Amino acid sequence: MLRNIKFVHSHFRRSFGTAMSTKQEKKGGPSVGVGAGLKSPAAKSVKIEPVDVGFDEVAGAYHRIRGDILRTACDRSHYLSKTLGMDIYLKREYQHESGSFKERGACNALHRLDPEQKTRGVIAASAGNHALALARHGKRMGIPVTVVMPTVAPMTKVNNCREYGARVLINGKHIVEAKDYAEKLVEEEGLTYINGYDHPDIIAGAGTVGWEALEQVPDLDAIVVPVGGAGLIAGIAVVVKTLKPDVQVIGVEPKLCASYTASLGAGKVVDHTAGATLADGLAVPRIGENAFLTAKDRVDKIICVDESSIALSVLRLTEMEKCVVEGGGATGLAALLAGECPELKGKKVVLPLCGGNIDITVLGRVIERGLAADGRLLRFVSTVSDRPGGINGVTKILSEQGASIKEIFHERAWLQSNVYNVQIKCVIEVIDREHGRRVHQELIKGGFPTLMMNSGDEAGREFMAESQDLLGGLNDKGWRA
Repeated sequence: MLRNIKFVHSHFRRSFGTAMSTKQEKKGGPSVGVGAGLKSPAAKSVKIEPVDVGFDEVAGAYHRIRGDILRTACDRSHYLSKTLGMDIYLKREYQHESGSFKERGACNALHRLDPEQKTRGVIAASAGNHALALARHGKRMGIPVTVVMPTVAPMTKVNNCREYGARVLINGKHIVEAKDYAEKLVEEEGLTYINGYDHPDIIAGAGTVGWEALEQVPDLDAIVVPVGGAGLIAGIAVVVKTLKPDVQVIGVEPKLCASYTASLGAGKVVDHTAGATLADGLAVPRIGENAFLTAKDRVDKIICVDESSIALSVLRLTEMEKCVVEGGGATGLAALLAGECPELKGKKVVLPLCGGNIDITVLGRVIERGLAADGRLLRFVSTVSDRPGGINGVTKILSEQGASIKEIFHERAWLQSNVYNVQIKCVIEVIDREHGRRVHQELIKGGFPTLMMNSGDEAGREFMAESQDLLGGLNDKGWRA
């Protein structure tokens, strides 16, 4: 396979410059820079048919951008491999200067602009990563960049775009409203709109992640890719299924925004509700037409994961790999931690960690949710005497068992029992789920009716069910919950 890649290197060093335009002319589609995700003022009247991005385009992008883009590491994770029973290789896309894989597509798309488009400048609607990538490479290449960001865009990303010299306009409550405003400016100012996940040049640039992964782990068995607008998985699937068709390409998206899954079910691209998710970079209500056409027959499997699994994956990467990855970038790992790919046991698996742009405040919340999903942050309600020293018995047991109290709150008014009793609501930190079970049992033995609250993760439901069964009647001390 490596010999094949070297041959392609040699071939496309001579011919990549015209590969995409030739293919689109054969299909009767628009020339690059006018349609299918990249709009100029003249494009409005042109009916655009979806483009099936091919291997030639990705190969061309690989050679076009490799002098401008960091070749990110793809190394084996000892800890995750041991935990999951697979050979896990992490493709660290957060290492790019702007913090995500989006640099690849942005750089490729800017290179493909004609001289007039470069002079007039480009515009995009983005809440973060695509805007940062365009701003960075636009500054480097001397191309004016305007980004329209919704009001919910993190201020860190807004400020970083301005640091790169981009014109940043805040408009719209969400990305759809921001995009509508950006398209008005296309007409008014003669700018070229670059779609962040659906233009063929963006998809081709994103596909270079898969190209590098095949070179770095030539005998891989599967690659598990986060899915938002579907541009990344489309590009990766083109490369992998061309050079090594036996490798599985698996997509993962959040349950709260399963746009790709909805489109697969409908057999066409459809609008889907984009809920608030920890994987905010994947919250795209409508995937790309070109991306869907390119990916749908090349992707082997799509998995949807819940919020607890996403939070836990961010926590695992922070603790085990000492790397900060945003929720969307960690979603591939979330599927493996949730046990969604048992067929990959013992196999070599590449996980693209596609972004690291997460606000510090959000990171703190995500880590807390991850601790809860991991059974290391527990909530419980316990009934104690409302007389002096009443709480002492509970805190003594927690101290003896090595549990750390994070929060404690008294509840008197809604306790339907002895007026001289009070409920206390506690949040405690423990070593692991088994440690939490021992703490729970000791509280019961100590005469304190205690109900452990569900942390929201699947594994914790059994724990909660056992707690409720235990407290459903009188316990061994004669107390009723």
